[in-house]
Amino acid sequence: MKKFVAMLLALMMIISLAACGNTTPAAPEQPVVDETPVDETPVEEPTTPEEPAEPEGYQGYVSELDAEGNYVRGDDEDIYEGALGNYEALMAAAKEAETNDERFVLEGKAEAYLLDSGVMQPNTTQGGAYTISRVAPRTVPYVQWGNDDDRFFGMVISEDFLTPEERDDLFELWGKAVAGEGEYDPAAYLTEKGHNLLDSYVLTFSTAPVTIDWLNTSSQSDTEITVNTVEGLVQYNNLNQMQPALAESWDISDDGLTYTFHIRQGVKWFTSEGTEYAEVTAHDFEAGFHHMLDTDAGLDWLVDGVIVGVTEYLSGGTFDEVGYKAIDDYTLEVTLVAPTSYFMTMLTYSIFLPICESFYEAHGGVYGREEYQAAFADTNAYTFGKSEDVASQVYCGPFLLQKLQKDSEILVVKNPGYYKADEVTLNSIKWVFDDGSNPTAFYNDVVNGVYAGCGLTAASGLLDLAKEDGNFDKYAYVSETTSTTYFGGLNLNRGTFALESGACASPKTEQQKADTVTALNNQNFRKALQFAWDKQTMNAVSRGEDLAATNLRNMYTHPEFVSLSEDTTDEDGHTFPAGTFFGEIVQYYLEQFGSPIKVADATNGWYNAEAANTALEAAKAELGDLVTFPIYIDVVYLGTSEVNTAQAQAYKQTVEATLGAENVVVNLIEATTTEDFYACGYRAANGEAGNFDMFYGSGWGPDFGDPCTYLDTFAGEGAGYMTKVIGLF
Repeated sequence: MKKFVAMLLALMMIISLAACGNTTPAAPEQPVVDETPVDETPVEEPTTPEEPAEPEGYQGYVSELDAEGNYVRGDDEDIYEGALGNYEALMAAAKEAETNDERFVLEGKAEAYLLDSGVMQPNTTQGGAYTISRVAPRTVPYVQWGNDDDRFFGMVISEDFLTPEERDDLFELWGKAVAGEGEYDPAAYLTEKGHNLLDSYVLTFSTAPVTIDWLNTSSQSDTEITVNTVEGLVQYNNLNQMQPALAESWDISDDGLTYTFHIRQGVKWFTSEGTEYAEVTAHDFEAGFHHMLDTDAGLDWLVDGVIVGVTEYLSGGTFDEVGYKAIDDYTLEVTLVAPTSYFMTMLTYSIFLPICESFYEAHGGVYGREEYQAAFADTNAYTFGKSEDVASQVYCGPFLLQKLQKDSEILVVKNPGYYKADEVTLNSIKWVFDDGSNPTAFYNDVVNGVYAGCGLTAASGLLDLAKEDGNFDKYAYVSETTSTTYFGGLNLNRGTFALESGACASPKTEQQKADTVTALNNQNFRKALQFAWDKQTMNAVSRGEDLAATNLRNMYTHPEFVSLSEDTTDEDGHTFPAGTFFGEIVQYYLEQFGSPIKVADATNGWYNAEAANTALEAAKAELGDLVTFPIYIDVVYLGTSEVNTAQAQAYKQTVEATLGAENVVVNLIEATTTEDFYACGYRAANGEAGNFDMFYGSGWGPDFGDPCTYLDTFAGEGAGYMTKVIGLF
């Protein structure tokens, strides 16, 4: 869940000054867009479709029309096998590795295979933008994974923007604290510098939570709000150190299979108005885990095969078999299938959060997968966690949710009953709805102190405004990049060509639909598209030329996510020295595959016009008469977002210029609302519901400290959460 994230407005408009005092870029200005469709005239369909002859030896999937001349969707499993073949075998081998280092090497080979397949292309990460901010860096939990970096309770905010020099001083103090040389106290530093500190934080949102049941969602747009109202077993502090939270302490058995957590006594659940409801117990953690497995919200795959009995329960067994039990009111015992070195890092992810068992049951909650689905369908009886009713949940964290109006405002206020209330620096956090349509007004609100800060992008006009009024010279800095990776996915088995409302309809004929799917199932054609995508030019639309590459990402896992602790030799005899970063392992295997991809951050590591045209010619030879060129690629963009509109146009221009419009035509299809845009891709329920041929509005942030937190999302047979972004499962 954290971290299925939406790129468009989370990355380009939502002001998120959280973990490092960073923000993501504000919504850019509306570019001039050529509204004339490019050669989208439907071709005449044959009355009786003829089955094309396959080139000799061709093994790829071929999409064929039915007897009535209609496009027919193919079989997900067959298409997955054709595109990602050995990927699961490589990941399975990694999970069987005896050491972390051996696993990292095998996972690196698997990622290289995923990238070389061309089904997806990482494009950007968060940050790397000119920014002005009032938030002191490193004043929320600092960690690359889990949900902790959305917890804002310790944020330090000034009335005035911080200067780059002040930020440098604070980072130096933070570094010393990490090294054990003193404490990190940004409030004291800023006060000494003459800053007045604020006790409220206001930021924006573009897509409202669809639920406040934190165990029934796989979207960060939901949990970004709710994790501020609930606490888990452990939590990272702002020095990247794991600390006890609702588990005061824990024990690990000698065989590494049993974890026993001792739950903090006296912590309470509260209603949205602050009335004490019940005590938090170990039973609430067991109830939360049971409920999470029942909801089928795309979360259970993370613990399937990790915690004893989960696989059996998901296959129809009983919860009695699951190794996640309250031994008594204050003891929780978790039993693993096998020793898992990164298990403790998983606990900061929202799937391990508790729910108040008695409150859940009082609001229609039941246990059992089938029983839950039946209860949830009865909207009159099941009233737990409804986004339109803040009273349908109770809270044990530093804040209480008091308002949630999806097109207006979300508000949390300090929980006076929170067991660490003295550590909470903010009295309230407010999210204000903003669709990005008026960036100048937003910037003025930032300058006037309504919001804590914003990104300064060229396309929005905010960069010029900040230079004109002097704020750029006095306060601008380049924000840090993060471990979240956004990517473009190619739809290998498209099943939707318009939303139910009729919006975002594809202009393609039935034969063009089939031709596109056939072409996208050819690896060389996919590579041609991916190598023709000049994402640096596309990024420059919003960032400007000087920062066009700063947030580019070229591999799925953060390239420095993990490193080898010892020299490690692979099965072919190649030795990676101790200290080798994960990205270096992936780069080595890509080179072994003959791929031109360069995985380092801040480089245009996929764009290669020569490689694109070489791959295109190979694809045309392999496809033969199976398709008719040009191939039409539908890309949905949000018309109310200037940056997304401009980027879509840049994608079209660079791909068609590189490959030739006689070979590929990009159909730009406008979504007029954020709901429609996200429904086409980010919010699509499954692969079949994706209404796109290429969608670059989604991303993933890691949930725990192992590369498989990214890579497992592309597992087959529906186990991987992100396969829906390539049109499967």
